[in-house]
Amino acid sequence: MHTIACPHCHAEFSLEDAGYADILNQVRTREFESEVAQRLAAAELVKQADLKAMEAEAALRLQRSVAEKSAEIERLTAQLRATSELNETSRTLAVCEAVNAVEKERDELRHALEASRKDKELAVANLEAQHRLELDAREGAIRQRDDEIARLADFKARLSTKMVGESLEQHCEIEFNRLRAAAFPNAYFEKDNDATAGSKGDYIFREADAAGTEIVSIMFEMKNEADTTATRHRNEDFLKELDRDRNEKGCEYAVLVSMLELDSDLYNGGIVDVSHRYPKMYVIRPQFFIPLITLLRNAALGSLQYKRELAEVKAQNIDITRFEENLETFKTAFARNYRLASERFGEAITEIDKAIARLTKVKEALLGSENHLRLANQKAEDVTIKRLTRGNPTMAAKFTEVRDGRLQVAAVVAEDEF
Repeated sequence: MHTIACPHCHAEFSLEDAGYADILNQVRTREFESEVAQRLAAAELVKQADLKAMEAEAALRLQRSVAEKSAEIERLTAQLRATSELNETSRTLAVCEAVNAVEKERDELRHALEASRKDKELAVANLEAQHRLELDAREGAIRQRDDEIARLADFKARLSTKMVGESLEQHCEIEFNRLRAAAFPNAYFEKDNDATAGSKGDYIFREADAAGTEIVSIMFEMKNEADTTATRHRNEDFLKELDRDRNEKGCEYAVLVSMLELDSDLYNGGIVDVSHRYPKMYVIRPQFFIPLITLLRNAALGSLQYKRELAEVKAQNIDITRFEENLETFKTAFARNYRLASERFGEAITEIDKAIARLTKVKEALLGSENHLRLANQKAEDVTIKRLTRGNPTMAAKFTEVRDGRLQVAAVVAEDEF
């Protein structure tokens, strides 16, 4: 089994070896050859540029190193000349050692440059060998495709105009029935005989699970024509009508199985997605009839759980609608009651504020009365007979008589007790 990814939706599909090999033989087109040639040319340019850059860099480094060592040699020579204490033998030995070091470093740089150049040449040779293998494989696929086209053209030349169209339909029906029992036991694949809407497709494919939830549905249209036909049709001439038939019959996908435009590299290259024109629509050659059904079916199986949940949601749609209506009614009534309660609450708060203001005034009045009573009490406590009779001889005499009478009564009582 092999896994491939759709270039548009990036969904991954599994294919058997035979189906994968068929698709692989078709996906390589002439653009691939052009791309390979461009890559070879680009690789050659990059190789030459890298070699020149490396040679220039190595030469520059060598020149710099030689210049530095030459300067060092001159400096040492000058130093040796200036040093009179050293003999001629010592000076010669020092100069030789410096020159040897420079020559050794120069040789190492040359070896490194040569090794880098060989590595580059080896990498380019490997790349060229890989491209040659890909070109050979591509040429084999092209020869196989040309042989298939020649065989189909010869087969079509032997058919009448009526048989051309019927033969393609019969081919697809036979291919499907050959795998129906093993691969599609629960699938429906029959001719579309319902023309009540004014037009009809050729075949309808539907498949559902055990619970009746639809997995995938495809409207098929088969188009073919003899080589001797005067007016040549294009695949694009049938896409609009196919899209209308798909929508009228409630199919999810639409597929045009076509033998038109046999010289087109686009349609000969494999499965052609025309969803940019019409949603979920493909144009294929007959050899991709079963692989495409398998791809679409496997992709739909991945979303089957969501379809089941959607069916359950649709079944519960009435209850949900009623629930939403009841919820809206409750929300409306709750909002009204909340508004009325809020208004009453505001009025109550206003009255409470007014009552608080009145009680505050009463509190202030009571506090003022308490202060006056406290002052009056203090004044009452300060009142004495002396203060009251001061400057009033009459009242003073009266209080004196009362005091003397009380004293006499007290004396009599005391005598009686004894």
